[in-house]
Amino acid sequence: MPVYLWEGTTKKGEKKKGEMEAADESHVRIQLRRQHIKPANIKKKPKDLFENIPFLREKVKQQEVVVFSRQFATMINAGLPIIQCLELLGQEEKNKTFAKIIIAVKEDIEGGSSLSDALEKYPEIFDDLFVNLVAAGEAGGILDVILQRLSAYLEKALALKRKVKGAMTYPVTVLVVAFAVVILLLYKVVPVFEEMFTGMGSALPGPTQFLVDASRFVQNNILYILGAIVIFVIAFRRYYRTQRGRFQIDRLVLRLPVFGILLKKVAVAKFSRTLSTMMSSGVPILEGLEIVSKTAGNKVVELSLMKTRQSIREGKTIAEPLSEAGIFPSMVVSMIAVGENTGALDAMLEKIADFYDAEVDVAVNAMTTLLEPIMMVFLGGVVGGMIVALYLPIFSMAGAVG
Repeated sequence: MPVYLWEGTTKKGEKKKGEMEAADESHVRIQLRRQHIKPANIKKKPKDLFENIPFLREKVKQQEVVVFSRQFATMINAGLPIIQCLELLGQEEKNKTFAKIIIAVKEDIEGGSSLSDALEKYPEIFDDLFVNLVAAGEAGGILDVILQRLSAYLEKALALKRKVKGAMTYPVTVLVVAFAVVILLLYKVVPVFEEMFTGMGSALPGPTQFLVDASRFVQNNILYILGAIVIFVIAFRRYYRTQRGRFQIDRLVLRLPVFGILLKKVAVAKFSRTLSTMMSSGVPILEGLEIVSKTAGNKVVELSLMKTRQSIREGKTIAEPLSEAGIFPSMVVSMIAVGENTGALDAMLEKIADFYDAEVDVAVNAMTTLLEPIMMVFLGGVVGGMIVALYLPIFSMAGAVG
């Protein structure tokens, strides 16, 4: 259906404007009158040329979902109807893609759908966790409370994600820069020195000869090298999308000396925070574990949590199968067991999450402090070693002349 841009005034004389999806202009007028808005100007919205091209659409960021959840909770807590809340949020949203989704959700609710059913149509924005918590809030009549919890959870999850990305960005950037510098030197700089060395008429030192040979190889095969890199990246991504590939790579990542320890702490913090939020919102533990496993972000952790869920179904406690998984530290398992015995598992999980959030902070800071000098020495050693190798014949010739 086409989208119409409208302007109008309320009974109090306030000017309002927005957009609405409708069959024709008359339907827009009818909808506005139902909302007690007197239409002043209605026109069809011009089509966006990039609207139907997926990779050119504006992406919805997690931070925008956090802001949406908090504003939505505040409006509902103030007593505004859900439809009016969504209409206002859709009009104020600057991200066009997200604004369209919010308006579409509003129209689904006007058509008789529940809020959770309407949100479920957009899994790339609202995941299983979001939808199930909203459904629990609707059933319990505490939607504003649930949305506040959701926004708090999403903010902490986003902060955790940023910490990990920040820790990973520095070494990856240094490695990419080092690789690019080496290729540039071999392709552009070494050939200049090679011409100069040719006129010397003497054998080159070993390191210099190695650089010259490597430079010739790069010059003769640069397209093959770039093609091999592209093929490797595509093959790696395809392999990682398979169940077996993702499990093997995720298991390897968890076994890495420095990053593996950090990612295990992230997994514990994310698991604890997510399950705590779901249990405190009234979601059954079996359903909560299923959703938590899907949002774990690591196939090894996901399979461990699914085994835990199956064990609970068979009558075991949550602490028993978690201790067998080998991912969760004994302290975490013991605290979960205490939480089960005292009937305060959600509160205990919240404490574990807070503790491991702090642990992630410490681990990230320690790793960054450790990696900075190592990366600088590595980059300086690679580039400096190549420069020294290039100047060795000059030094030898100067010594011979002396």
